[in-house]
Amino acid sequence: MNSLILTILAIAGYLLAYRFYGRFLGRKLFRLEADSLMPSHEFKDGVDYVPTKRHIIFGHHFTTIAGLGPIVGPAIGIIWGWLPAFIWVIVGSVFMGAVHDFSTMVVSARNKGKSIGDLTGNLISPGTRYAFQFIMQLLLFIVLSVFAMIVGVLFDLYPEAVFPVWMQIPIAVWLGWQIRLGKNDFIFSIIAVLMMYASVVVGVYLPLRVPPIM
Repeated sequence: MNSLILTILAIAGYLLAYRFYGRFLGRKLFRLEADSLMPSHEFKDGVDYVPTKRHIIFGHHFTTIAGLGPIVGPAIGIIWGWLPAFIWVIVGSVFMGAVHDFSTMVVSARNKGKSIGDLTGNLISPGTRYAFQFIMQLLLFIVLSVFAMIVGVLFDLYPEAVFPVWMQIPIAVWLGWQIRLGKNDFIFSIIAVLMMYASVVVGVYLPLRVPPIM
């Protein structure tokens, strides 16, 4: 299958899902209102509750749901082929990951920005809160273990990917620091993206083999 056709189909699928499925969830299920006061404005203190620009919020939410797709999707494609990877990235993102993140965000926004663990304690009991948070932490360990395994396999198959992945965190820290200093976030975000692409080119010419752990 031509990758360009898959890309066009994926973009069209995301746009349709956002236009129809997202609108259904927002209007019919959660009944969102544009004039609702968000916790970041209602409890603004400059520390825990800080209003943020819309495009930065979008970036955080986008990477939250998109993170699992690019990490696991290519690995599935390498191991089982392009069709399972395509289904995972499209169907998994729209009907599993996006709904989960969207609903969690709405519930949190309607409860002073509290986490699901805190809400569990308030609605049921303090003991349930700790049990729920322990389960969530355990699930995070499992997810991170799967990520580590998959990325380790990819690093072994494609040493060209090691350097770009290593550079993601330093570039992200640099970008965050520049925004904190009051620099133009749009311009410096573009610079950060260009730096990431440059690291990909460097990785092609500087493949790094990660030594196996004995």
